Amino acid sequence: MSRTRIVIVGAGFAGYQAARTLSRRLRKNAEIVLLNPTDYFLYLPLLPQVAAGILEPRRVTVSLTGTLPHVRLVLGEASDVDLDERRVRYTDPEGREADIGYDSLILSVGSVSRLLPIPGVAEHARGFRGLPEALYLRDHIVRQLELASYAEDEEERGARSTFVVVGAGYTGTEVAAHGKIFADTLARRTRRAGGHPVEPRWMLLDVAPRVLPELDERLSRTADRVLRARGVDVRTELSVKEATHGGVVLQNGEAVPTRCLIWCVGVRPDPLVSDVGLPTERGRLVVDPYLNVPGHPEVFACGDAAAVPDVTQPGQFTAMTAQHAWRQGRTVARNVAAHLGVAERRPYEHHDRGFAVDLGGIQGAANPFHIPLSGPLAGAVTRGYHLMSMPANRVRVATDWLLEAVQPRQAVQLGMVRSGSVPLDTASPELARTPG
Repeated sequence: MSRTRIVIVGAGFAGYQAARTLSRRLRKNAEIVLLNPTDYFLYLPLLPQVAAGILEPRRVTVSLTGTLPHVRLVLGEASDVDLDERRVRYTDPEGREADIGYDSLILSVGSVSRLLPIPGVAEHARGFRGLPEALYLRDHIVRQLELASYAEDEEERGARSTFVVVGAGYTGTEVAAHGKIFADTLARRTRRAGGHPVEPRWMLLDVAPRVLPELDERLSRTADRVLRARGVDVRTELSVKEATHGGVVLQNGEAVPTRCLIWCVGVRPDPLVSDVGLPTERGRLVVDPYLNVPGHPEVFACGDAAAVPDVTQPGQFTAMTAQHAWRQGRTVARNVAAHLGVAERRPYEHHDRGFAVDLGGIQGAANPFHIPLSGPLAGAVTRGYHLMSMPANRVRVATDWLLEAVQPRQAVQLGMVRSGSVPLDTASPELARTPG
């Protein structure tokens, strides 16, 4: 007699935690299948440090087969869900179409970059949701500063050494904070090598009245102060009106020559969510407090893919953050086990315990348990939080941090990810695309 099969689609924070929890609870009672385009879980909060040359790429990737015993990994991109036949269709890494049946389904496909109808953005901006984008940005910063150093035209030097980040949320703020330090370090090296003097300019834009608008105002003030002191040109209540190959035009009419536009304006659910044919709320699948899709007792959703009712704030939905996704993965695993008669189901409930933002160097902004911290102490708390949260690679990450503190950063172009391989409008930012 075959065992019950549970299929989990997506190995982000929610999917990975669901698979890990189910492997412990149901390894003898069910077959657990994890469908994901890559064989790793990406610890997204540390991605800015990959782009800034602090961490090597493998440090922020956690092997699925190495850390999820009793879970069968199927490599592929989900393309469709047949709710009547209870099958998930997918495309494997070699382009072959296949499908897999399920008895219980967990949709945790995560999110992709949110697009806005701004001319030129889709063509000229690059997102920051996957490892290929971080590797591309790292190469791009090095390449542009090297080209700027040996350019004879002063205007060209200025354009190549200007980096524009749109979106001053969690990701954009960290990218700008780390990127400015990285670029300044590279500029000093090129000067010593005999090139023209280059002064990297980083701009951080957001239509909100302050950076980190979704977080506590004290964290916002701390981050703003650190960024400005470092030389980042922070512009609030302002965004991009148009993007071209040679630069951007801001909403106030100012033209900013640049070869680098980094798009961090937010996220939207994976396109698969809208293709399933189930009711959605703000683009996310409607679920009850138990993360179950109404009318389909065998289907669950969590993380960025689901509009999860926030029982701590009636009438609201939980935010699309890693903090919620991680805990929803644990809750959905328990409720799937309850659906199979192995546990007692519980609603999802999580009270905010604070946030932490790494601002590069020894600086940070954090409010653990709503205690405001700044400076080196906040930086230490932030890195400590990440080490505790990572399911693996802690020693390797800590080692890279130690080496970064005592050794100069390695800064070379690897050339493995080119611009056309990381389009902004993609349903799978975790995969580099073949141009054309």
